Amino acid sequence: MQRQPAVAGQFYPGSESTLRGALSGMIPEQAVKRAVRGIISPHAGYIYSGAISGQVFSRITIPDTVLIIGPNHHGAGAAAALYPDGEWVTPLGVTAINSRLNSLLLQHGPYLRSDTVAHDHEHSLEVQLPFIQYLRPDVTICALCLGQGDYPPLRDIGCGIAAAITEYGGEVLIVASSDMTHYESADVARQKDRQALERVQALDGKGLLEICRLQRITMCGVAPATVMIEAALTLGASQAELVAYGTSGDVTGDNRQVVGYAAVTVF
Repeated sequence: MQRQPAVAGQFYPGSESTLRGALSGMIPEQAVKRAVRGIISPHAGYIYSGAISGQVFSRITIPDTVLIIGPNHHGAGAAAALYPDGEWVTPLGVTAINSRLNSLLLQHGPYLRSDTVAHDHEHSLEVQLPFIQYLRPDVTICALCLGQGDYPPLRDIGCGIAAAITEYGGEVLIVASSDMTHYESADVARQKDRQALERVQALDGKGLLEICRLQRITMCGVAPATVMIEAALTLGASQAELVAYGTSGDVTGDNRQVVGYAAVTVF
C-alpha cells in the first residue's frame, strides 16, 4: 500500500527542487547534533512553522527508524491508527514503512489498530516527513495518527511504544507533531503556551493534559506529545529542552489571532 501526498503544493512545495530549496533554507547548519528519544515539531504550512521545525531537526541525529505521531484533525478512521505496511510518498521520494517495528507496535501497543482511513487526508504527519527524508534519505518510518484521549490510555500507549522499541533493539526517534495555541492574540498565546511547555519540559504528560484542559490551551497534538513523553520516560529520558518558539504573527505581522509553534527535544 502506498500513501500518496495529500498536502504537497499546499502546506509545502509540491516539486522536488523547490522543496529541497525550501528545506535547505529552513534547516540551519549545526556544529553539534544530539541523540534524542523524541521531539515535538509543528505542522503548519512551512511558511509559518517550517523554520521552527528546521531548528529542531538540525540539532538532532536522525536514526534509520522514525516513529511519527500526529493528531487526527478530521476524526476519520481508528482512534489510534497505525498506517499498515507499505510506503509513504513525498516530492522527495518514497519512504518505506518499517514492517518489523509496525508489527511490534501492534503487539505491544494497546488500542493501536492498523488503519489507512485516518491518514488519507491528515497533514500533521505528512509535513514532518520531508524534513526527515532530506536529512536521512535511507530512513524507514512508522506513522501513528491519534485522536484525543484521557491520560491512562495515552500513558499505556506510550509504555507500549517503549516496549516495542525495546524489543526492536535499534534506535528509534519519536516525532510528536503538534502546533500550540490556536487563534488567540499573540500575547495570550505566548502566556498559555508557556504553561503547556513548562509541563513538557518537566516531562509531565499528565500535567500537560491537565493544564491544556484547565486553561483551554488548544494544543492540537497534546495527545501525541503526551504519548511521546511517556514513551521517552520509559526508555530512560530525563530532560527536555525548548529549542524554539514562535507564532504565525512573527511571519505575517498580524498578532490579533495567531497560532503558536514550539520545537522541543527530549533526551
